[in-house]
Amino acid sequence: MPSTQPPDLSAVPISSNASSKLQRAPLAQLKRRVRYLYLKFIRLRGHPKELARGLAAGVFAGMFPLFGLQTIMGLAIAFRIKGNPLMAAAGTWISNPLTYVPIYAFNYRLGAWILGQPAVNLFTDAESLDNWLATGTDVGLALMLGSAVMGAIFGSLAYVAGLPLIRRARTRYRQFKHHESS
Repeated sequence: MPSTQPPDLSAVPISSNASSKLQRAPLAQLKRRVRYLYLKFIRLRGHPKELARGLAAGVFAGMFPLFGLQTIMGLAIAFRIKGNPLMAAAGTWISNPLTYVPIYAFNYRLGAWILGQPAVNLFTDAESLDNWLATGTDVGLALMLGSAVMGAIFGSLAYVAGLPLIRRARTRYRQFKHHESS
């Protein structure tokens, strides 16, 4: 009768590649992943102006409190202004769970100030929450106006700052690639 025990694999040699992956420190893995993402970014196709326009479109869209629609909005704007859609999607990450509250609170206060409305104190007690919800249209309008203004400012800054950074990164990559092939 044949043996039903599984074969002993302890004697099978592990390749050096597999053992190095097992022993690689988490910091080294993070460094490798960041380098991979950097190289993917550098290799994005398109003119630097196209990439910067995409980034600006994404940052603009990311300033709006449209959870789940920011990326779609950023992509639509990027296509309209001939920007890179991947950069637009990445640009929307300006708003994330760590930045939602400060960004939208500031946008609301700015919008209320532009409209000349008194800003409702946000959630200091149960009564203020009721007041805030009762003024939904005013709050929504102030929040969207403030988001549009801050989106225009930060989107413009993303373009102005992103364009030279993209050009510099591309130049460095070409120099590295040329140096490596020599």
